Amino acid sequence: MQDVKKLIGKQIKILRQASGMSQEELAEKISMSAKYLSRIERGSANPTLDTFMKLADSLQVEVSDLLHYEYEKSPKELKQFISRIAREDDEAKLRLAAKILKAVYR
Repeated sequence: MQDVKKLIGKQIKILRQASGMSQEELAEKISMSAKYLSRIERGSANPTLDTFMKLADSLQVEVSDLLHYEYEKSPKELKQFISRIAREDDEAKLRLAAKILKAVYR
């Protein structure tokens, strides 16, 4: 279970950094201490659903985006994955992928 918490924390950190916010800025935005946010990102805290909702709202992503982590993949595997997404026929999935990529590449 601890590994999953670390992976989710890492995902939150990636999304925070992609949004251009520091831990202090995000923590202040959601009325949380930067120390607690740091613990969440390290996987040593147990945030509530309300906390996940506040994080998602502040990062302009869906709650599911916070919980959707990937195990470490090679650059080649990542490129193949992105190529598969680009060939996706489902418009809703394409829009979600574009939204996430946009958040990363602001």
